[in-house]
Amino acid sequence: MTQTVGVAAVARATFDTEFAADVAATAFEVIESLGFDVVGSHELLCNADAVDTAIDQLDTADVVVVLQSTFTDATLVEPFATLGVPLVLWAFPEERTGGRLRLNSLCGINLAAYGLNRAGVEYRWLYRDPGDAAAGDELLAALSGRRDVPMAASTALVTEEALERATAAQAYVAGVTVGLIGDAPTGFEPSAVDADELASLTGAKVDRIELDELFEIARSVPDERVAAMGEAVSLRITGVDELDPEPVAKSLAMHAALDTEFSQRGWHGVAMRCWPETFNEYGAAACSALSFLSEHGVPACCERDVYGTVTALALQYLAGGPAFVADLVDLDRATNTGVLWHCGLAPLGLADPEHPPAATIHSNRRKPLLNEFALRPGRVTIARLSQSGGAPRLVVGGGTMLREPLAFSGTAGVVEFDRPVRDVLDTIMGQGLEHHYGIAYGDVAAELEALAGRWGIPVVEL
Repeated sequence: MTQTVGVAAVARATFDTEFAADVAATAFEVIESLGFDVVGSHELLCNADAVDTAIDQLDTADVVVVLQSTFTDATLVEPFATLGVPLVLWAFPEERTGGRLRLNSLCGINLAAYGLNRAGVEYRWLYRDPGDAAAGDELLAALSGRRDVPMAASTALVTEEALERATAAQAYVAGVTVGLIGDAPTGFEPSAVDADELASLTGAKVDRIELDELFEIARSVPDERVAAMGEAVSLRITGVDELDPEPVAKSLAMHAALDTEFSQRGWHGVAMRCWPETFNEYGAAACSALSFLSEHGVPACCERDVYGTVTALALQYLAGGPAFVADLVDLDRATNTGVLWHCGLAPLGLADPEHPPAATIHSNRRKPLLNEFALRPGRVTIARLSQSGGAPRLVVGGGTMLREPLAFSGTAGVVEFDRPVRDVLDTIMGQGLEHHYGIAYGDVAAELEALAGRWGIPVVEL
């Protein structure tokens, strides 16, 4: 009996939906060429109502392929689990042009896998350009069953010195307070936090304010202070004066407000809900405002990622330099590299000195102020205090940041992983890890593994 394959293509309208539709159409052709009975529409599903309609059309499917045509939050993927059949999440690579991240598809299946894994839903995954000759065979393998996830053994040598430093890091984190601003974005389950659980595990505390409160503080910042900040920023970032001055001033005022709050409230790091409200209600991007905090030793995460901020605090303490949190947005099997990227919030001190930071606008929301640069070359440690699978774990990995042209607009770095990228992807997807990863320069893997031991939690080797 021929297997019936349901197909649905999800997307978010803020990405390049014309390009996404072309990629999805090619993927449909690959699926149809394999001889299955195929049900489903070629239409991009960009909202919950469209997803609900699509699910009604897929009730005869034995397995459903969700084409992650662009990044979406998990609310557009998780409903397909109600069909009670295995899901295959298919993400698409895109060319490293130095321009806009047009799809951000890989990050989408990463976020979806987190929620599906925690819910106990069976899913498989595929990361191939549908025009790649290997796409058909890899899709057949995904449709036939879930692959084994390779579990790497640690190569970090946990010495007495590493243990001593981990003990000191544990004491440091136990004394920090993270400023939590606003609610977790809809569909971003990794941004959920139970303050009592976090405090019980690490000792770190959270102190919450609302977005509206921050906006009001920012609106009250004196014009003279904003002007002085603009002059100082222009000395470090080229092109500030070429952008619309009103949202630039608002972005700088937001940094001033954050700076005031962290000083007065005793924050050590910040986890802030950034979109859509900062763009739609306040009128500017939060990216540079958060970057400037991180530059001065106050790690700041967007998407209200508290666990990411705690990860960055631990990394910063151990590495002795700035840390920030980014998405993994691209993998290349041929070069064994990946791209760690975010809109434009990396600390300026991490810029490649051959490519000084430039001012830019958000690639999707079209407002300033963002920093744009390629990350400097060097050894990096990648980590994440994780809630994946419903229990705390510490993800630890490493690699070498290469001197490469900017892969995508914003702040991005091309990293050559210590492990094959296929194994990195299979670990992320198979373990249902979060879509945010902390990055710091230097090799502190041994210290992190010792810190996990101090916290009494297992390590996932990335």
